[in-house]
Amino acid sequence: MQKARIKLSSTDYKKLESACNQIKEIALKTGAEFSGPIPLPTKRIRIPVRKTPCGDGSMSFDKFELRIHKRLIEVDADERTMRHIMRVRIPDGVNIEIELKM
Repeated sequence: MQKARIKLSSTDYKKLESACNQIKEIALKTGAEFSGPIPLPTKRIRIPVRKTPCGDGSMSFDKFELRIHKRLIEVDADERTMRHIMRVRIPDGVNIEIELKM
């Protein structure tokens, strides 16, 4: 039996959770065994930016942060389940990567 490893990532965790719930509901309806969504470590990208662009005054900085949330779902990859998963409407800003394993 093949397994599908589905990796989801997004900066908006609400959209990410809705996509995970849709995949989870499909797996429950088709009766396929699945595990997840497993939360993977959140990647934080920090960018320090100078407050004053001209260079006068003190050296004060703002720090901006971008968080990338990730989830992992493993599903038994029978043809019917995968066909339904491929038709899921994934929200904008959510990246999905499907990998089939033996």
